[in-house]
Amino acid sequence: MKDLSVIGIGRLGLCFCLTLEKAGYNVVGHDINRDYIDLINDRKFFSFEPGVNTRLKSSKNFSATMDLKKAVDHGEMIFVTVRTESEQDGKYDVSQVDAVVQSLISLGAQKYRKHLIICSNVNPGYTDLVHKKLKGHNWDVSYNPETIAQGTILENQEEPDCVYIGQEDDALAADIEQAYIYMCSNLPSIHKMSRLEAELTKVSLNCFLTCKISFANMVGDLALKMGADPETVLQAVGSDGRIGNKFFRHGFGWGGPCFPRDTRAFIHLAKSENMPHYMCTASNESNKSHLRFQVEDFLESGQDEYHTDSVTYKKGTVILEESQQLKFAVALAKRGIKVTIKESEKVMAELKERFGDLFVYE
Repeated sequence: MKDLSVIGIGRLGLCFCLTLEKAGYNVVGHDINRDYIDLINDRKFFSFEPGVNTRLKSSKNFSATMDLKKAVDHGEMIFVTVRTESEQDGKYDVSQVDAVVQSLISLGAQKYRKHLIICSNVNPGYTDLVHKKLKGHNWDVSYNPETIAQGTILENQEEPDCVYIGQEDDALAADIEQAYIYMCSNLPSIHKMSRLEAELTKVSLNCFLTCKISFANMVGDLALKMGADPETVLQAVGSDGRIGNKFFRHGFGWGGPCFPRDTRAFIHLAKSENMPHYMCTASNESNKSHLRFQVEDFLESGQDEYHTDSVTYKKGTVILEESQQLKFAVALAKRGIKVTIKESEKVMAELKERFGDLFVYE
């Protein structure tokens, strides 16, 4: 049984630990919250992410610690899955990754060569800088971005379409590839490239998806305006192999913690390189205009009530961050429509705290 460590075991990192543990690894996860660590080790932590609670309770070879040295000493491969938010100008806030790097430096030079694998979203060029900082402390650094969606994290980790490995050393890249061979129940395509190329791949991927979703909603809105069925049109267009039907339906616009953040990051990157970014900017504006269309279309229908069982950005999650569904409900309620919401207990509590009696709660 091989030993691995994961630094940053929030929603994504915890899932990654459990996926690695299920694949046969002995995993130590590191975080800085004592109460959280205790709940995990006592197997009493409750997660809203599907499958996590059952897998955590049944795990035998996963433990959590606040001791960074213990996590580093545990294995030769250490994954970093700390959170990266957006800065005001759109680029990723990598302060949490910076803190990890500084903490590793403070441990001094490693007796044996260690392999740090950054999975967090970072600004292209960042991982090369980290490699230069840590090289003298006996570390190698790779970039291996996660491509997951909230609500299906475990499933996405075990059955990814693609795996991106940013490391030009063949042996180090092979170590990461081997971990995925053990983890995955499918055979994803493996793409080995430079750290910079992997960073560019990650920030480009989600930005393309927002463009695709925005285009589908634009076509769907036009179809409704002209009296055609949006799904009939989009299903036909998406059946062309060059386009595909994934993420190509008419519905609410894109939101949540990932798509808006990654689109902003791509726009910032293009600006910083004095390159055009029209498509991504247009996708962002189209997402806003689509919401306005949805609101006006509902008001024109003459309905005076709206019932929904989901206002999270994605049904089955508890995440309200940049939720187009929630923005739609708020817009209708403020226009005098009676909006009735039936949601999970956690979401209902947050809605009541944020919006009071704006909605009717079931």
